[in-house]
Amino acid sequence: MSRLVLASGSRFRRRLLDRLELPYVWQSPDIDETPHPGESPEALTQRLALAKADRLAEAWPDHLIIGADQVAVFDGEILGKPGDEATARRQLCRFSGRRVRFLTGLALIDTRRLHHRVCHETYDVVFRPLSEAEIARYVAQERPLDSAGSFRMEGLGIALFERLEGDDPNTLIGLPLIRLCAMLREAGLDPLGGR
Repeated sequence: MSRLVLASGSRFRRRLLDRLELPYVWQSPDIDETPHPGESPEALTQRLALAKADRLAEAWPDHLIIGADQVAVFDGEILGKPGDEATARRQLCRFSGRRVRFLTGLALIDTRRLHHRVCHETYDVVFRPLSEAEIARYVAQERPLDSAGSFRMEGLGIALFERLEGDDPNTLIGLPLIRLCAMLREAGLDPLGGR
């Protein structure tokens, strides 16, 4: 029986968590993701990651609940999911030849001990110079409308980059596995400790 719950409906986060070969269940929490006035990207991602996990805490006693949230930051502006093709193309045009920072908040709530851990990880993407035609083809082909930054690194989006910079490339997809493994070990669930 699984003691682990992923508070996310993201198939990309589920694929990442599958890599740890731990049994888990997932449920998508419904929370308001609107930033608070003056809230920093770091504070926003940590608050939302914790809120997602906390939303499921009452329904999953005696479990470890993982919450995660991600934003892109460009020229000091927090960017969410584009939602439509025109916005995705505009975002990618702005990113051409530039650096974009991604922040992923990560929370782990232990509902047995009424304890939580929360942090954020950063990952930078340097886009190569992109033509409008390349951007239009990419958006039409991959339709990254539900992805922060208007691309999917785990798909064709990798062709947009000059380089990637950070400690854990999983952070860019939305679930920093290196930090998550450390949090799980601290909570008594070691991915390498046997089942």
